[in-house]
Amino acid sequence: MADLLNFNRARKRKARATAERQAAENRIRFGRTPAEKQREEDAQALAERQLQQHRREPDDR
Repeated sequence: MADLLNFNRARKRKARATAERQAAENRIRFGRTPAEKQREEDAQALAERQLQQHRREPDDR
């Protein structure tokens, strides 16, 4: 005798699996660790400081 299959449960199980697979792909594609975010922020701050140091002031003649 065949096993009974509840179509509602099967549909929801399939939807959950699809959503989890999509979430995993998004974490890989868009996710950054806190360390990566901090490193990028530090690099941006350093670049801004270096730019400010090389800025020329207008002559006050």
